[in-house]
Amino acid sequence: MRNLTLMSTLAVEVALKRSILPGWSAAGHGVDVQWSPTAVLMDRVRGGERADAIIMIDESMQSLAEAGIVRAGTVTPIARAGFGLAVRAGTPAPDISTPETFKEALVSARAVAYSLTGASGIYFGDLVDRLGVAETVKARAVTIPAGFTAQKLVTGEADLAVQQISELMSVEGVEVVGPFPDPLQKHTDFSVAVFTDAANPDLAEEFIAHLTSPEADRAYRLGGLTSRLAATAQQ
Repeated sequence: MRNLTLMSTLAVEVALKRSILPGWSAAGHGVDVQWSPTAVLMDRVRGGERADAIIMIDESMQSLAEAGIVRAGTVTPIARAGFGLAVRAGTPAPDISTPETFKEALVSARAVAYSLTGASGIYFGDLVDRLGVAETVKARAVTIPAGFTAQKLVTGEADLAVQQISELMSVEGVEVVGPFPDPLQKHTDFSVAVFTDAANPDLAEEFIAHLTSPEADRAYRLGGLTSRLAATAQQ
């Protein structure tokens, strides 16, 4: 069995763990995955860490391609994520269908959990500034350096958790309230690529084909993501 090494952002973890990686293993391949937010992955890559392939946010991937760290010709779009809110399972879910009700939910919460290094947390910090509720929300916020914010719902430290919907789904015992309302939503696109100095480049390219298969398309949708393969086909 050949073993693929992969560095991946957390946003695609549900889709990969539930279906895509088991399918890869069933085909006779092994895989070792390092899961981290894109910002942490970038720090590790800058520090010299490498794998066969990497999945991360498009903008960061582009910088790696321009620097020759990943092979530009292998950069392949795979999925799109949206930001959302979650509550602990069994607790009332607030109305967040409009910017006004979303804002009210934030200021009414005892505490909101968000990540300091993830794309969702960085965006959320700017968003509450724009909404004029930063002082109230941040004073009661529960922040984490990395990882899954919804874990703070399970421990009772927060009433609401902010993250990519796919990341919120990674935590047992929570319920996704829904996405940010359209005027406040920001989508994040993810790509995969092969490292220039990958130990198993052919295997990595085979893995990319697996990530863009019809089976993977279904896994992304079930994992709280939008498949960019499907979006491209509809254009």
